[in-house]
Amino acid sequence: MIIAEASSRKHVSDPAEPIRNLCAQFSLETTPATAAKVSSFRDILREGTKVYIAFLPGSDIADTVATTIRLCREGFRSVPHIAARSLRDRKQLDETLRRMAGEAGIDEVLCIGGGVPKPVGDFSDSMQMLETGLFDRYGIRRIGVAGHPEGSPDISDSAIASALAWKNAFAQRTGAELYVLTQFCFEAAPIIAWDRKIRAAGNRLPIRIGVPGLATIKTLAAYARACGIGASATFVLKQAKNITKLMALSTPDKLIADLAAYKAADRDCGIVGCHMYPFGGLKKTAAWGYAVADGKFDLDGNGGFRVTADLA
Repeated sequence: MIIAEASSRKHVSDPAEPIRNLCAQFSLETTPATAAKVSSFRDILREGTKVYIAFLPGSDIADTVATTIRLCREGFRSVPHIAARSLRDRKQLDETLRRMAGEAGIDEVLCIGGGVPKPVGDFSDSMQMLETGLFDRYGIRRIGVAGHPEGSPDISDSAIASALAWKNAFAQRTGAELYVLTQFCFEAAPIIAWDRKIRAAGNRLPIRIGVPGLATIKTLAAYARACGIGASATFVLKQAKNITKLMALSTPDKLIADLAAYKAADRDCGIVGCHMYPFGGLKKTAAWGYAVADGKFDLDGNGGFRVTADLA
């Protein structure tokens, strides 16, 4: 599928077009705690926007289910995180998927291992969940899996490579529509090198790149409070270097522009879109993403661009 999409690309005369294309179907995410503070997502997001519901360590899966149902009823495409290491057993996974599919009508999830050091139940990784056949039972054929362009503090590089190879094989033998959604990144060069490396190793799953949204110290602090002290501490310890980078970032325009140029130039590029991590700044991040998708920006001559729309 990636090759077919890539082979149809033409020479681009408008340098802004690849940027618009990369952001055309961008997605965002929220947490149940953050969602509880939003009176109506219709005031922030356009109908049909894909919204992932993050599952943080120590969270209650019932809150994820409730938020998934709410977002679908408000007119959005809910994509809940299903964290293997935070589930008790197959029965709980079955009940969770039954409710999400039955009451929200979802057909897509993000399967992750989860950030807890020790599994609370029978599952230790996302592959064990995929093998249950429960996703197929409930009509959930489109499944995101985690991608790590810059590695992971929890998993060795060899284990990450083995898991990706397994997921490619799983997609081929089952017909499930798997894709990769990555952790948030700040520079294009490591992402491009990673895409080429995993492509050479046999990856054929489409990739959606994680992009840091428009966060301020204030929104990050609010996000941390909403996540809870335990989850926030874990996040800070694992992402200390990235948080420092985040504070120095005003917008991710250079990252997006570089990735868009790569996607337009390389016929075999695996990147198909981007996913924005708002870190509490959902409204402004969404407004910025829509402006880029609508082409409301000017190229700045330094490899980036500046949005011209009012984000207030």
